[in-house]
Amino acid sequence: MAADSGRDDFIIAIRSAFLKKGTRQNFSLLTLLIISILVLSLEYFKSGPISKLRSITKDLIFKGSFFVSAPFVYAKDQYFLFQDHLNMYEEFTVLREKNYNIEKLKNEVDFYKSENIRLKKLIDEREIASENYLIAKVLLDQQSPFLKSMIINKGYKHGIKLGVAVKDQSYYVGKIINVNLLTSRILLATDLNSKIPVIIEPNGINAILSGNGSNLYGDLEFLPKLNEIEEGAIVYTSGIDGIISPAIPVGKIKIKDDVKYVEFFVNYNQLKLIRVNN
Repeated sequence: MAADSGRDDFIIAIRSAFLKKGTRQNFSLLTLLIISILVLSLEYFKSGPISKLRSITKDLIFKGSFFVSAPFVYAKDQYFLFQDHLNMYEEFTVLREKNYNIEKLKNEVDFYKSENIRLKKLIDEREIASENYLIAKVLLDQQSPFLKSMIINKGYKHGIKLGVAVKDQSYYVGKIINVNLLTSRILLATDLNSKIPVIIEPNGINAILSGNGSNLYGDLEFLPKLNEIEEGAIVYTSGIDGIISPAIPVGKIKIKDDVKYVEFFVNYNQLKLIRVNN
């Protein structure tokens, strides 16, 4: 009796819950239940009108899903497009600032160049630097453990002069030591016989860069005993000899066991085309 009474109370509670929801909600739930049963039952029919109805129903559902989701997809695409636009604007701002700084530096360099030319005229200094150069191809790379030289396909017929600097892009490679009609020989900065006057900046210290046979670094000679040269300082040609153009970057200072040496900017193992000042 107690069990029957509990079951009756449960049924009464469920009936009361449905009655409280109202007639409209009961009808909606019943309708959805019927539709769900019909859709599921359509899967058991593989041919005839029911199969066509099933196909049409699926098409309607798929198409409806596409059209319903289209606004959300569009909104998402627009959001990402807006984010890309913001990122692009930020990058544009950074690039514009960099371009402004480059233009500023270029104007300063032009000013210092013109000022340097005027000062040289005042002290009557001979100009040995030249903006003109020839592009030459390396024909033969004659390298032994300590003797380093190259043969190029340009000679005095092309305007090559003895002693002028040879560069890879803007970096010092060596100097012309022999000129023929159609070819010339370059003594590389790595050669044991190479001795070039250099200046170390920003300290303004003069020294002699000596080759030692290594393609990676050179030795510094005649440095002041007391100097404040730091690692990373840039080494340039000084032009004191009156032959090699000044201010050609050669390498940067490296310090190991309190010994200072120059790490070359040029990769001497990859030289194919070089520039020769004329």
